[in-house]
Amino acid sequence: MTTLSKQAADDLKGNLTGRLVQPEDSEFDEARTIWNAMIDRRPAVIVQCASADDVPHAIRSARQNGLDISIRGAGHNIAGNAVCDGGMMIDFSTMKSVRVDAGKKRANVDPGATLGDFDGAVQKHGLATPVGINSTTGISGLTLGGGFGWLTRKYGMTVDNLVSADVVTADGEKVRASAEDNADLFWAIRGGGGNFGVVTGYEYALHAEGPEILAGLIVFPFDHAEQVLEQYREFVTSIPEELNVWVVLRQAPPLPFLPEAVHGQEVVVLAIFYAGDLDKAEQLIAPIRSFGDPHGEHVGRQPYVNWQQAFDPLLTPGARNYWKSHNFTELSDEALGTVLEYAGNLPSPQCEIFIGLVAGAANRVAPDAMAYGHRDANFVMNVHSRWDEAAQDEPCIGWARKFFKASSPYASSGAYVNFMTADEADRVAAAYGANYARLAELKRRFDPGNIFHINQNIRA
Repeated sequence: MTTLSKQAADDLKGNLTGRLVQPEDSEFDEARTIWNAMIDRRPAVIVQCASADDVPHAIRSARQNGLDISIRGAGHNIAGNAVCDGGMMIDFSTMKSVRVDAGKKRANVDPGATLGDFDGAVQKHGLATPVGINSTTGISGLTLGGGFGWLTRKYGMTVDNLVSADVVTADGEKVRASAEDNADLFWAIRGGGGNFGVVTGYEYALHAEGPEILAGLIVFPFDHAEQVLEQYREFVTSIPEELNVWVVLRQAPPLPFLPEAVHGQEVVVLAIFYAGDLDKAEQLIAPIRSFGDPHGEHVGRQPYVNWQQAFDPLLTPGARNYWKSHNFTELSDEALGTVLEYAGNLPSPQCEIFIGLVAGAANRVAPDAMAYGHRDANFVMNVHSRWDEAAQDEPCIGWARKFFKASSPYASSGAYVNFMTADEADRVAAAYGANYARLAELKRRFDPGNIFHINQNIRA
């Protein structure tokens, strides 16, 4: 464990507009705690930034004192890369501002903002951009790894809507990255994670959406799962990009529209989202009800911000989480068979398999346009293993790993780095595919000492 001397701490503290939190401080444990309860690390020091001006001082101090650096946005990353052992955590959790220029359809966002902060601010103006599905997720980690959600079919990945970013480089220089300024750096951070610098601000393009959309759930019995999935696979090949339907296989939570006897039983959930002419919505979604004999449904018009928070109760902080993920160009019979096998043997009530439909605008971007290059992916499948007690670690992690291995032959190349766990370092090069060589070259240029390595690390 590396420590920061009193003199070094005092020097750093004197340069900060924010706060320095150390292990002896009463707020230290709260500051180091992140979403995934499997992560229990103790930094030597936490720099809680109040502005981007704090970041060069933090980097300089860490380098002078031989401290590893981790970066915390909202602390939601599955691998726990926000927090390090014995190093310096640069913490943006108090920097959450979202500034909207409705006329230009632009939003400038601080690195500690959550999706809830972002959606709430832009929806006041009837605007949105593609982000994730859990309001407590941080905008930083989501964006730097790619980012997808309900609006991805219509408007692409989150990174496809990133206009510019403010970055502090490994040598402490503050630069702007965009298509016009530092274009190579801009290429790299759009999917390359935190490998190339500390991003202290994001500018996004916005689109006129909401405030009302149509969304909801239709829940089918698990013994109808095969026919539901087969019909789903056919249905989504011809639906408009304004409509998105995801699949979730899990034990039914105690939703009020489901019979009590269904609670805790394995089910197939179709999550429906439509951002188009709402008068056409019913005609578009009506065929879904014929996929099987539903246990129940709750579908209707609602505020976009409400739907963006609908899955929050299933993703609260404090549980133990382990994920595995694949991209798919198609859902073959063999892939669906593997899904059904493992969804029928869930190791805990909170475990689930979800299939996110991303086909659409994201496929029309060239694979070498930015670091995120998985433009052939039509589906992203996440095996979300989640439980409460450490005694369940082995069966829950083992289930996720076995499913991942069994479904691998049917997956497409690459991987979604935001869903990769800490034990997948050997998968990073494959995750970036043909873009990895350029990423490694840019790593040598922007961070030759690999100062920023607590991430899905790209090695020069």
